[in-house]
Amino acid sequence: MLKISGGTIYDPANGIDGKVGDLWISEGRFIEAPTDRATRPTQTIDATGMVVMPGGIDMHCHIAGPKVNVARKMRPEEKRADTKIHRTATTHSGTMGSAPSTFATGYTYAGLGYTTAFDAAIPPLDARHVHEEFEDTPCLDKGFFVLVGNNHYAMQSIHDGEPDRLDAFLAWLLGAAKGYAPKLVNPGGVEVWKQQQGGNVSGLDTEVDHFSITPRQIIRGIAAAGNRLGLPHPVHIHCNNLGMPGNWETTLETMKALEGNRGHLTHIQFHSYGGGEGDENTFNSKVAPLADYVNGHDNLTIDVGQVMFGETTSMTGDGPLGYFLANVYGSKWFSGDTEMEAGCGIAPIKYRNKSLVHSLQWGIGLDWYLMVNDPWKVVMSTDHPNGASFRAYPKIVRMLMDRTFRNDMLKECHPAVRSRCHFPDIDREYSLGEIAIITRAGPARILGLTNKGHLGVGADADVTIYVPHENKETMFELPRYVIKQGEVVVEDTELRATPSGSTLHVEPEYDPERESDIAEWFEKFYSIRFRNYPVGNGYLEAPQKIDCRPNNRHSN
Repeated sequence: MLKISGGTIYDPANGIDGKVGDLWISEGRFIEAPTDRATRPTQTIDATGMVVMPGGIDMHCHIAGPKVNVARKMRPEEKRADTKIHRTATTHSGTMGSAPSTFATGYTYAGLGYTTAFDAAIPPLDARHVHEEFEDTPCLDKGFFVLVGNNHYAMQSIHDGEPDRLDAFLAWLLGAAKGYAPKLVNPGGVEVWKQQQGGNVSGLDTEVDHFSITPRQIIRGIAAAGNRLGLPHPVHIHCNNLGMPGNWETTLETMKALEGNRGHLTHIQFHSYGGGEGDENTFNSKVAPLADYVNGHDNLTIDVGQVMFGETTSMTGDGPLGYFLANVYGSKWFSGDTEMEAGCGIAPIKYRNKSLVHSLQWGIGLDWYLMVNDPWKVVMSTDHPNGASFRAYPKIVRMLMDRTFRNDMLKECHPAVRSRCHFPDIDREYSLGEIAIITRAGPARILGLTNKGHLGVGADADVTIYVPHENKETMFELPRYVIKQGEVVVEDTELRATPSGSTLHVEPEYDPERESDIAEWFEKFYSIRFRNYPVGNGYLEAPQKIDCRPNNRHSN
């Protein structure tokens, strides 16, 4: 039994904002304080004067699977240049860079106070590979989102107007892959790229050849299906036209296409641009009208995808985007297709603070953090590693909590940022409680994880304890303690243990009679046999199935 004594607790999900108190942990979960005075903890952490929060949750990152492995191979120069994690009595060796090795990923997240992470874009055909990498990624509970926005069976079901068929397929697919949520990446656009060897969709009403449907229909169909199935996270959307000037209108139409269904728009900074294509002089922030829409619609949540200056690697399920970036930067480039399901693009990228476009991307992210009124609707992310490595999170916290610091950074950027973004005129500074929301309680609620993101009785005992510091970057990059399900993982910046963590997934119910149709189609078009496709529970590391029935979940 572990007691955390006298800490200053920030637990927004339970309405606690800076209250001094104790926490008791037994068998990996929080428990009520014992009433029997004879009961003594076996271990006590004196947290007097320290800040106590739930473990961090990264709900959108790229940490496993074929795309990440390609990025690791593509960037040997990073492995040579960046600090390496050497083998110790506790750890395996690992390499860093923008695409760290599996071991280094787990160790580094833990060192920043994060205990849960979700890979954001996995073709279900590659699910087995991902679960293998998850087993090698310590200190974290993990899950992933399954790519369906360009899946042939899903598109055909939408075209045929058969929602029951779509529901059954989506439920079967998530269960077969042992994934967590459906993910749309440039819906319809990746399929056009594959068909035309370089094409894309221009907007939500561009027709996808062969299937005769539009991105709008795909978004509407998958979102409705995810909500009907009662998924804890119904749909995770990477909008069309990422990175293109003027794409804010596509993003607004995507929000409207949800038609009131719950939906999460990811790395929204990359989808909030005004201006004309090819004209830097008109590139500007269009966060204001988009944030107004988000503020006025309770079905919508977003994560930011903050750009930070420096070198990183773009890896995305958006094949045409990868090609576009490689041409812009004249860099290495990799493109991959997954039969019947998805594609990807990978290219190195360097964000420069003197570049007008890069500076605006940085500033547009800040616009989002500061213009969404309710912190429960916005989540901190860098779209790791696309906007920056997750190692940038402490610096982002400092920018949000310290207006002087972000203004000092602004002075080093292209001067046009001041007139083309909104944040320079916004005085808002985040509180510690709000930081706890956007990094912990908020993502847990959006993901439907009732046992995470809070410190209440029965929750997983994932805790981060910080020493207060005037410089919030220093405070958040060096937690004093990190506790994973009751076990001390980090103490005084040293890694003390490397627990394996669990795999979080869903298995929605569906009509089993529908499976024969899926199997027939599968055997006709796939190169793999239907019976070999699903991932069995025995293949998962400590699987935790999350309930898909809303009545059995609660909002923290």
